[in-house]
Amino acid sequence: MQTYQYPIDPDWTTDEIIKVVSFLNVVEKAYESQISCQEFDQHYQAFKEVVDSIAGEKQIDRQFNEVSGYSIYQLVKKRRSLDQATVLKMN
Repeated sequence: MQTYQYPIDPDWTTDEIIKVVSFLNVVEKAYESQISCQEFDQHYQAFKEVVDSIAGEKQIDRQFNEVSGYSIYQLVKKRRSLDQATVLKMN
């Protein structure tokens, strides 16, 4: 995994920052190797507890995509097309 300037809101608590960064790490993992759908779902749910609006998710996606080249939207779209027992991989 590479090091990026993660899109972080200064108003988030430490716990919220951990949830968002953990989710972004899972996104990286799905692009760079693979991840179970169950693990992705758990991190995505925690991420949505912090970033609960569609506009907020789009903003984080856009900022993260600019620095990493990885799309949260494309990954979520692919995840929705897979079974629970499937491995999620973007390459």
